[in-house]
Amino acid sequence: MYNEKSKERTKRYLTISRESLRLNLPLGTKDRWKDYAAEQGISVTALLTKLVEEDMKKNNFKG
Repeated sequence: MYNEKSKERTKRYLTISRESLRLNLPLGTKDRWKDYAAEQGISVTALLTKLVEEDMKKNNFKG
């Protein structure tokens, strides 16, 4: 069950283990990306991560 203690643990995890990225997109882009990601059976976050990682590997980025 979700309660305040659980909410606090989640908040702490997000601050310690995750980063956030905000994008400013033309209207309609987000929905198109969401629809495409759903067709692939993944989230928009997973889709963007996959595409960027593949491009980095393809271009031998070592960063």
